[in-house]
Amino acid sequence: MTQTFTVTGMTCSHCEKAVTQAIKAVDPQAQVRIDRQQNQVEVESAQPRDAIAQAIAEEGYQVAA
Repeated sequence: MTQTFTVTGMTCSHCEKAVTQAIKAVDPQAQVRIDRQQNQVEVESAQPRDAIAQAIAEEGYQVAA
């Protein structure tokens, strides 16, 4: 299932990598696409939305509800 998150605070490629790694810690099979200009993170994953959002937030980024 594809889930889209609005994530603020990503300013560089290191941020994108940190967010991707956080998501992959929850679901190693997840497909992650990040559009930093639009603050959008699209995740193809069967994991619950809350688990993915929490992983991103624990990396220090704000996830809009």
